[in-house]
Amino acid sequence: MNSTSRPNAFPDSGTPPHDPGAQGPDPTDEPWRRRARLTVLLSAASGIVLLAIAAVLAWSWRADLPDPVASHWGTGGSPDGFSSQGSLLATTSLVGLGCVVLFSAIGLFSGRAASTLRITAASTVWICGLLAILIAGSLAGQRGLTDAHQARGMDGVLLLALLAPLVPAVLAALLIPADRRQPATGAVPASAPRVSLGASTRAVWLRRTSGGPGLLVSIAGVLVIVVASIITRMPVLLALAALLALLFATMFAFRVTVDSAGIEIRSALGWPRTRIGAAEVERAEAIHVSPFRDFGGWGWRVNHSGRTGIVLRSGPGLLVEQSGGWSLVVTIEDAEEGAALLNTMAARARS
Repeated sequence: MNSTSRPNAFPDSGTPPHDPGAQGPDPTDEPWRRRARLTVLLSAASGIVLLAIAAVLAWSWRADLPDPVASHWGTGGSPDGFSSQGSLLATTSLVGLGCVVLFSAIGLFSGRAASTLRITAASTVWICGLLAILIAGSLAGQRGLTDAHQARGMDGVLLLALLAPLVPAVLAALLIPADRRQPATGAVPASAPRVSLGASTRAVWLRRTSGGPGLLVSIAGVLVIVVASIITRMPVLLALAALLALLFATMFAFRVTVDSAGIEIRSALGWPRTRIGAAEVERAEAIHVSPFRDFGGWGWRVNHSGRTGIVLRSGPGLLVEQSGGWSLVVTIEDAEEGAALLNTMAARARS
């Protein structure tokens, strides 16, 4: 496929031309937005409740705990850091509350797509669950001790803290309703690139994108954790490394398909994925993407204007503007061809 269009770059403001974010929210989406935001708030409330339960439980044990309590474990699983119970609870709770505020703000003010809201809701619940289990688990093992140096290792507690919150986190994500599908109201702009296809001609554009600097950084991080596990003789860290490796595997390899149905972007592992129907596409075009300037990093991202980005590297990207004022960017080679075919299919879907 050939196209005469050239990739545009995001202006300094980070907002490309034809920014649907400037159109304002579609009033017909308000019921969806209210339900989605309510779920984000409920996730935040759930996280706060988890932290509160752990804090109340820990405070009820204060007469049975040594002073100071063990707050950090080092090589071989022996305690090597200590603090007062109040300091431990305050520090951990403030970290948890900070995460609640951060993720809730992202969800409420930048979360225009279901994928973004699901990630923020799940992250809130998971982090608060992890911290709550660490608080309760670390102190439960010190009950009845007169010297915190006698506290046992934290391997089991850490493993439980990593895995157990995944269940409520997934449930929180599933409570976010799927994006409301609605057809575009206007024609595809005449300036949008297209390909020449017969009325009944079928065409498919398929590309894979993977790797990039973010993957290299992620691999390095996993290797550091593995080495730390060996040096400190804490095999539980291998579980953390495995979880991170699985997470990174979902975020740094994608398949992008454009056909008569629209565009689908699917992780190499099958999830996460997103689909935009041809009838929902307002316009598609090739742009130049700078990961940190436009999205703050690599991976499945959302920027300050609510645009979703699947960003693996700096370079060409496919921008899809869709009905409802949403937009999505994926970094991919030959983005001009994908944009041209998607515009053609979007125009065909209107006829």
